Amino acid sequence: MEVEMKIRGLMMDPVTNMPIVVLKDVQGQAILPIWVGVYEANAIALEIEKVQTPRPMTHDLLKNVLLGLEVRVQKVVVNDLKDDTFYALIWVERDGQMMTIDRGRAMRWRWRCAWIARFLSKTKC
Repeated sequence: MEVEMKIRGLMMDPVTNMPIVVLKDVQGQAILPIWVGVYEANAIALEIEKVQTPRPMTHDLLKNVLLGLEVRVQKVVVNDLKDDTFYALIWVERDGQMMTIDRGRAMRWRWRCAWIARFLSKTKC
């Protein structure tokens, strides 16, 4: 069963001094804290506050690549917890077709950069 959640905020764990992203379901009944790294928390905080950085960050590059390929992220589904690490599927849509990106597929993307380059060369820049 999927539960739609939004970012409620960021906080610091007083014991570990690690950042926590606090997710809250849209119905307001459940909260899911996810411990993240400092860099990830900083990127989320910048986005929440709509702060413009002097140069694009890594997630900005990914966002721009997806926009250039006319791919829209529809949702992110946390689907596993192993060794205190959450794993998720990223659901994307292009031309009415839905597909998921998981960590395995993301690794394969690295090897398919040639395909992306070929695709981009056929599109107008």
